[in-house]
Amino acid sequence: MRLVILEDYDLASEWAAKYIRNRIIQFKPSAERYFTLGLPTGSTPYGCYQKLIEFYRSGDISFKYVKTFNMDEYVGLPRAHPESYHSYMWNNFFKHIDIDPANAHILDGNAEDLETECQAYEQKIAEAGGIELFVGGIGPDGHIAFNEPGSSLVSRTRVKTLAKDTIVANARFFGNDLNKVPTMALTVGVGTVMDAKEVMILITGAHKAFALYKAIEEGVNHMWTVSAFQQHPRTIFVCDEDATLELRVKTVKYFKGLLHVHNRLVDPVLSIKDQ
Repeated sequence: MRLVILEDYDLASEWAAKYIRNRIIQFKPSAERYFTLGLPTGSTPYGCYQKLIEFYRSGDISFKYVKTFNMDEYVGLPRAHPESYHSYMWNNFFKHIDIDPANAHILDGNAEDLETECQAYEQKIAEAGGIELFVGGIGPDGHIAFNEPGSSLVSRTRVKTLAKDTIVANARFFGNDLNKVPTMALTVGVGTVMDAKEVMILITGAHKAFALYKAIEEGVNHMWTVSAFQQHPRTIFVCDEDATLELRVKTVKYFKGLLHVHNRLVDPVLSIKDQ
């Protein structure tokens, strides 16, 4: 497990975007061999997406041969609703890059049969050859995707009832009206994300500090689902200084001492112009 500590949100976002860029370019995707990327929504990955858009516009990366699978979607929220995750992804990322819309997969929270939709999503991931890199974020209670506290650590894509804390946290996107926040979602499972060849989790802000502590300094615990990724062979946590406030001083010192090693993953930054 790697923990990459950057000074602030912008630097953490840039490091994550450079890492995604390098992984895609190193993979050398083609029409016969797509790079498969798992993606989150929310405020944390926004900066990373903006950087990736910059890299695309400068001609350094292409998403033509990339397939994406998003983590989750609200149940019952119209796809065109400004707070649906379909809207979030298209407005903040997909419409600004050269990805084929047919290759951008997002769960359908309005499907007639939600269970069938979840099973079909797992099948699509399998047919794509599994996910090379799954990028995720977490909630203050340590949930990844909508795998709320108490979720099975071997869970698959399914319908999930949202915890009260999650509904309260998301109310800011719905005019702070709790009655407008969806109470259910479709989400990939912890096991779905664990199946990815590599996982990168973005954690920023002091309000996520206790969750980061639970994720890396204590044991694996289904009440803090992000802790499951201690057992993944290739996990990278990317965080800012504020997110480390609950960690032991020696933990922070240890991982900061490895930053020069971790920076080799993004330096040099690769470009398709050089291929």
